[in-house]
Order: sequence, then C-alpha cells, then structure tokens
Amino acid sequence: MRVTLWGTRGSLASAGPDTIRYGGNTVCVEVRGSNGACLILDAGTGIRRLGAALEPTIKRVDVLLTHLHMDHIQGLGFFAPLYRPDLDLHLWGPPSTTQDLRGRLSRYLSPPLFPVHLRDLRHGLTIHDVPLGRFEIEGLELHAALVCHPGPTVGYRITDRNKALAYLPDHEPALGARTFPQKPEWTSGFALAAGADLLIHDAQYTAAEYPAHVGWGHSSIPHALAFADAAGVRRLVPCHHDPSHTDDMLDVLLDEMRGLSDSVQILPGKEGARFEV
Repeated sequence: MRVTLWGTRGSLASAGPDTIRYGGNTVCVEVRGSNGACLILDAGTGIRRLGAALEPTIKRVDVLLTHLHMDHIQGLGFFAPLYRPDLDLHLWGPPSTTQDLRGRLSRYLSPPLFPVHLRDLRHGLTIHDVPLGRFEIEGLELHAALVCHPGPTVGYRITDRNKALAYLPDHEPALGARTFPQKPEWTSGFALAAGADLLIHDAQYTAAEYPAHVGWGHSSIPHALAFADAAGVRRLVPCHHDPSHTDDMLDVLLDEMRGLSDSVQILPGKEGARFEV
C-alpha cells in the first residue's frame, strides 16, 4: 500500500513562506492498494492537485470522507475527475440521523456556495452512506467507526496484504478522561488504530493550547503520541496542523515528539510525503 499526503492543514493557511515545507492545503490523502485500487481519504483543498496528477487511464476512484466539515469537502467541486464521464467514481461518508450523505453534500454543492448542483455534475457518480464496521472496496478491507469529533465523524482502517493504515485526522481521544489514556480499549478510535503499521492522526494543538480548545474535536500533540503508543502502532504521522503553526514551529514540535517515545517512529506530515505500508 502506498500512501501520499496531498493536504495536511486543519484549515487554510496563508500561501506564504511559512507554508512551503508542510503545505497550506487542507487534508487529503491518496492510498494506492497493491492491486492498483485508488482510495482518496477526504476532499480538502489538496484534492485539486491530486486530481490534476491522477492518470487519465484510471477506471475507478473511491473518495472516503471522514465528515462534512468545510475543510474536508472544500476541494470536492474542484476535483477534475469528478467531471470525467468515463470514470467510475464512488463517494463515501457518514450519514446523519436526519439526512443521507447525498442530501447533506447537496447543501455545499449547490448555489450560493457552489455554482453547480451536485445532481448536475455527472451521471457516473455513486454516493454511499458508509457502513459502520467491515466492508471491502476493490479487494481492500476497510473498517469504519464513529470517533470523537463534533457531528457524525468516522475514522478508517485500511488493510492490504496484512498491512494496516489507520486514518483519524479529526479526533479528540482524550475528551472526558481525567488521565489519558486510562483504559485504551475504551478509548475512541482505539480499535481502528490498534497495531496499525501507519497511523495518520490529528495533532492540531500544543499541550499549552489544548486546554482552551477542549471539546473542539481535536487532539493535542502529546495526546496524539499517547494514543499511538497505547494502540501499539509502528509509525505515526501527525496531521491536521494548526494554520498558525509555522514550518519552523512544526519542526520543533516534531523533534519534541521524537524525544517522548522510544516505541513509535514519528514521521513529518508534509504535503507530498509518501509512505509504503
């Protein structure tokens, strides 16, 4: 499985010198299975560049949304393959208790927020309410589960030839815990991440910033590392960087994380980074 980061910010950062190395696009991750299957995790602004780079010969693409906050769907209307009539395009995401995924997405992909209605974009688009639990896409095994973040939000675990990627870009696993982690098996997202070969996880706040943002649905950097350590993951990619954190600050925070764990390898969550799982 090959994993490529196309966007890693929590919301749009300024396109200045402070966003060159880590990037300024919101979250979007490309996953290529060993059999050639193409999955795209979230449709932040990074999906525009991904769409431009996608080979024209590809026959099917599956876009899996964790939730429908604007930073995770903002690039969807600018994803060029969305307008390819020959492409078998599938869009997955969590439903709400009151409306299915198509209805909720239509609120964004329609005037006045977008000039074209979702229903008018293409005929080959299939929209799925993502099932909670195990399912398969193009020979890849997936698990989806609700995680701790405002609104219906899921995390994903993708397994290919006994190698597992866990993806939880918006996640607050320490919410409500007096000490974290107390009982890891009761922790939000634990089953998705347990024993994963690579974990891409929310790490928006520093330890000092987190107390002012409790309940916002995002993790502190120490909590992200503690979660990875408790779940027994091999490699952790911190993502969903706060847009106010400059490249130099993220370098320092990454070095600090590496000094806190001997069991988890910390890898920088930079746009363009590629990992083999």
